Amino acid sequence: MKNKLDLGNAITIALTFILFTLALFLTGFTKYLLLEAGVLLVSIKIILMSAANRKSNKEIINKLDEINDKLKDGISNGPS
Repeated sequence: MKNKLDLGNAITIALTFILFTLALFLTGFTKYLLLEAGVLLVSIKIILMSAANRKSNKEIINKLDEINDKLKDGISNGPS
C-alpha cells in the first residue's frame, strides 16, 4: 500500500477525515452533514483519480523508454 499512497494523499485523507469528524460533532446530524459527506466523497474521488493518473503515467513512460531504446539501437546499428 506504501507505493499507492504518497505523502500528499495521506495528508489529504487525514485532514479531510479530521474535518469531517469535527463537523459531525459541531453541527450534529443536520442538513449540513450531507454537504460534509459530499466534500468527503469529492476528496476520495480526487485521490483515486490521482492514483489512476500516476499508474497511467508510469505505463506511458515505460512505453516511451522502450521506443527510445529501439531508436537508439537502430541508430547505433546503422542503416541496413
